[in-house]
Order: sequence, then structure tokens, then C-alpha cells
Amino acid sequence: MKKILAIFLVFLGSLWAEDPVIDVVNSGVVLPKIIVKDNSNLSDENLKKSFYNIIVNDLKVSSNFEVVANATETSNYTFEYALNKNGNTLSLNVKIKAGGSDKSEQTYTLNGLEQYPFLAHKSVKASVNALGLAPVDWMDHKILIARNSSSKKSQIIMADYTLTYQKVIVDGGLNLFPKWGNKEQTLFYYTAYDHDRPTLYRYDLNTNKASKILSSGGMVVASDVSVDGSKLLVTMAPKDQPDVYLYDLNTKNLTQLTNYSGIDVNGNFIGSDDSKVVFVSDRLGYPNIFMQDLNSNSAEQVVFHGRNNSAVSTYKDFLVYSSREPNQAGVFNIYLMSINSDYIRQLTANGKNLFPRFSSDGGSIVFIKYLGAQSALGVIRVNANKTFYFPLRVGKIQSIDW
Repeated sequence: MKKILAIFLVFLGSLWAEDPVIDVVNSGVVLPKIIVKDNSNLSDENLKKSFYNIIVNDLKVSSNFEVVANATETSNYTFEYALNKNGNTLSLNVKIKAGGSDKSEQTYTLNGLEQYPFLAHKSVKASVNALGLAPVDWMDHKILIARNSSSKKSQIIMADYTLTYQKVIVDGGLNLFPKWGNKEQTLFYYTAYDHDRPTLYRYDLNTNKASKILSSGGMVVASDVSVDGSKLLVTMAPKDQPDVYLYDLNTKNLTQLTNYSGIDVNGNFIGSDDSKVVFVSDRLGYPNIFMQDLNSNSAEQVVFHGRNNSAVSTYKDFLVYSSREPNQAGVFNIYLMSINSDYIRQLTANGKNLFPRFSSDGGSIVFIKYLGAQSALGVIRVNANKTFYFPLRVGKIQSIDW
């Protein structure tokens, strides 16, 4: 049973990347300059320094500003804030100033010191929106990570996109492939073993309890959730042949969507009405991406670039996937395309990248970057052609969801 899951991991491992993006769409664009001014009166110097660094980082990652370090240099905006700590509660006041006047002001409170990175992310997100700039609404979203600690142990952790905040949610045994179950990020699905039998669990963050959803011989992995949260696309191998299934959480009805003698995995809804699904299959003799109507068993090839394409993620009519470069040993790059055109855009230049995932607004892509025995979280700002990396200090990232 674990052998089938191992094959699935290797099959999805046919994707990987690094470095800023190749095609510079916004070449020559001059960004407004912004200075960060910290008016906090904190005795906790570590918190003070870390919070400042996160604010600066967020402004850079937003790709809306050029952050100026020298306070004497002329700037278009000033990001002025005061962070205060009272016991286990944080309060934050933020003002965005331009030309001597306040453009926006927000006040926040947070109970729980450990989640302070989200306070910084939320304030930058709101400030960007107040200025009418390209939104970064994904910035305060949580990321789920399956983190390997050994060959037979992995944890599910919840983190911010910089990996400054990390909290272990599921521990003990082999816990893999976490997948958010709703937009509110209050529940997620993951795969674990129940007496050596692959089992799909749902974890409720409000109750901190896990419940069994499905089990199957071979493997069972939730790869996508419908917009309304009522249906799952699941890869299962009850007869040691991985196929894509549709599971209705309300009726408990399980429908097999693919029936190929080889490998069909990683189904994702595509389009605005969840009526179609893309998935990875080796029916051409190598991993590639196909699309199928939910009411049909006829699949069509979607990607005609490359001969080793895998780990697909979707946003509306767009998909992002990883492709092995034919003449570059061990190099896997991430590509972006639409099912409505033949245009394919390469997003990375070299190295190994895994598991690309769209942000909630489709404007950013998060992925796993492998650096030898270490791994990092990469964030691609698609329209800005910028990539940022955040290393995982302990363990190795197996899979992610955003």
C-alpha cells in the first residue's frame, strides 16, 4: 500500500525551479518609494526587530513599492506604525502618509503573540488596498505544509508565507498532502495511515479534531475542493491503479472519473463552474496534463510543451504546472498557461521546484524550492516578474497548500 503512495510521490516529483522570472513584463517601471518608520515603544527588542523586518519584506513582496532604507532620502510614501504589547495582546496603529498628509489609518488588536506576523501582513494588505495599488489579499492567508522529519514521519504545520510563524497541527506518523477545505481556512483534509491503510481525514481547526472521510487500499489523496466546499477530487488506487474520483461530502457518493490502466492523479477543478477537471496522466508514455468534462469519460491533452509535466494547480481558466527540462539534468521549471489560448509563460529559470499553487486571487504562485537536502517556500509575483524565497530551517517540505 505504501509502495503505491511512494510511486505517486515519485510521479508528482517530476516537477521543480528558482531565481527571478525570465520574461520581465514590467521592465522599466519606476515604483513609488516608501520609507518605514517604527514609532513602537517596545521593551521586547526581538519582537520589535522581527516585526519591522516583516513589514519591510511585505512591502517588497507586494511589488508595489521601492522600500527606502535611508530616512533622509526623498520618498513618495511613509509607512508609519506603532506596535504595543500588553501581556499576551498586541495593538497596532498604522498610518500611510504622502506629501505631509495621512492617506490611510488603521488600528488592529491581536490576542496571541505568536501570530504577530499575520498582524504585519494584514496591515500591509490593508494599506495597499487603501492606496488603490495591486492587491495582495493573499498575504495574511495561512499556508499548510507537510514537513518531513524522517522517512516515516511527517507533520502538518500551519504557517505564514514567510515561515516566521509555524504551528504543528497534526503530529505522529506519516501525515501527507494537506488541502484547505474552505475559503475561510477553518478546516483541511490530509492523508494518514490507519492500521497501514491509507485514510483521508478532515481536520477542524475550530474544534482541533480530525475525522475520517475515506479509506482505500493503495492510496487516497484529496487534490482539490469545489468552490462551495461540497465535493472533493480524490486520487485513489483501490486496485493498485491510481485514478481520479469525485466524492460528494453531502451524499457520500463516490464517482470514478478516470479509468486508465496506467496512472491518473492530481485532479483539479478548472473553469468557473467546476464542470471540468484537469489531471496528470502517463497515458502518452510520460507524465502530461489532460482535461475532462465531469459528465464525460473522454480526456483531451491540454499541454503540448515538454515531455514530463506534473503537479498542476488551477485558477479559473488558468493552470500552472512543473515541467522537466529535457537538456538540463535535474532541472524542473514552472509554467503558466490558459486553456483558452496556446500561450505558455515560463516562470522560473533553473533549479528544482515542486507543487506550484495559486493564491486566492491568481496573482501569485507559491511553490517548493529544493536546495540539496534543504527546502524553501518560493513566492512568484506573476505580473511583477519577481520571485522571493523563504527557507524552512527544520525538516523538509513534502507538500503545501495555500
